[in-house]
Amino acid sequence: MNYETVIGLEVHAELSTASKIYCGCPNEFGGETNTHCCPICTGMPGVLPVLNKKVVDYAIKAGLATNCEITKIGKQDRKNYFYPDLPKAYQTSQFDLPICKNGHVDIEVNGVKKTIGITRIHIEEDAGKLLHDASGGNTLVDYNRCGVPLIEIVSEPDMRSPEEAREFLETLKSILEYTGVSDCKMQEGSLRCDVNVSIRPVGQKEFGTRTEMKNVNSFRAAFRAIEYEVKRQTIELEMGNLITQETRRWDDEKSASYSMRSKEEAHDYRYFPEPDLVTIAIDDAWVAAVKETLPELPNARKERYIKEFNLSEYDASQITSSIHLANFLENCVALGANAKSVNNWILSDISRLVNEKNLEQSEIPFTPEQLAKLIKLIEDGTISNTAGKKVVEELFENPRDPEIIVKEKGLVQISDEGALLKIVTEIIENNPQSVADYKAGKDKAIGFLVGQTMRATKGQGNPQLLNKLVKEELDKR
Repeated sequence: MNYETVIGLEVHAELSTASKIYCGCPNEFGGETNTHCCPICTGMPGVLPVLNKKVVDYAIKAGLATNCEITKIGKQDRKNYFYPDLPKAYQTSQFDLPICKNGHVDIEVNGVKKTIGITRIHIEEDAGKLLHDASGGNTLVDYNRCGVPLIEIVSEPDMRSPEEAREFLETLKSILEYTGVSDCKMQEGSLRCDVNVSIRPVGQKEFGTRTEMKNVNSFRAAFRAIEYEVKRQTIELEMGNLITQETRRWDDEKSASYSMRSKEEAHDYRYFPEPDLVTIAIDDAWVAAVKETLPELPNARKERYIKEFNLSEYDASQITSSIHLANFLENCVALGANAKSVNNWILSDISRLVNEKNLEQSEIPFTPEQLAKLIKLIEDGTISNTAGKKVVEELFENPRDPEIIVKEKGLVQISDEGALLKIVTEIIENNPQSVADYKAGKDKAIGFLVGQTMRATKGQGNPQLLNKLVKEELDKR
């Protein structure tokens, strides 16, 4: 039987506010255990929380950027459950009146555009972190993360493949980064998601029984987890078994998921309005003020790059998917560099080295000024494109003025026609078979001979001039 996959995502994004959601503790990653907490975020009796207005600003901003309606009157609720990293034994969240609802984002997979609905975006506090001591068998708790402000973005079950889910996550990440709502550093837990997956026979309207995988912390892991779960559910149904509604844990190292607990019915969190916090009243003036702070969003910047910089749709989409790369490009262009040249360097050698060195895109170690200067050296004919690649690698290791690197490494391009002609003549005389091949109509022989001359000049020969000289010398013979 053929099955259709149905996917919904619940994305948790830590907000980039200076302080936590209900107290003045710093909202910073890291730090010594239990040093970024106070009686409020550790749930001491008698304390009173105060909502950080910036958290609501950021939630509204995220909602506007994802085409949501903004709730005029909202409240916060207590979500009651017991777990050691939750000192109050309840989480302050939102139940029936989220700040944002009924939104959508547009994605494109393999040239096909699709709209993914967003059910709601609500604010809530994060819990602490359990630290398991394998040697002593103890479990300790770090409360630094308690009270870190989150928004939870809940999608509609509109995705039908792992590729669509990954593209949705990538799109959402870009929007959050552009708006400054979250830094989206997945390695620090700033962005994580719960994945809901079910399958149903093609043509069936009713959804199948879904399973949920909690706290998947990378897009690659989400993609692999969905693939695995679809295969697992398909095998179960083909064997005549029923799918159990349950929560599962994804193990990325083992490329498998494991059952954590059954979820035959919705868990009763005994939600009730938070009595220590006042109603959230959001008027039109507040929404308008936040809307004024919205930047140019990824899709708008992509369209501008296509028109203004004459980039292809693919290149514009790739470069604008990251605000850090897009800003790097714009800064280079402002310095006079050609947009297409900058784009090519960023999407090829620079992105490759960022990945190889496990850097964030925001951690490119050199400046737009240095890349713009490198491009000018190439365009002026001072160095070749091949030498430029060596300069980029050196900029990652020890960033400094590209002109200094060129001089230190002896990368200045040889454009002396007389000097190059002497080398070309010698190479041609030493390769009679290539001359015969060229005379027989095999133009690839030119490429081989140019390659030999480039090797003889240690990559410093001007390639355009070498091509011209090789062809002229061959035509004389």
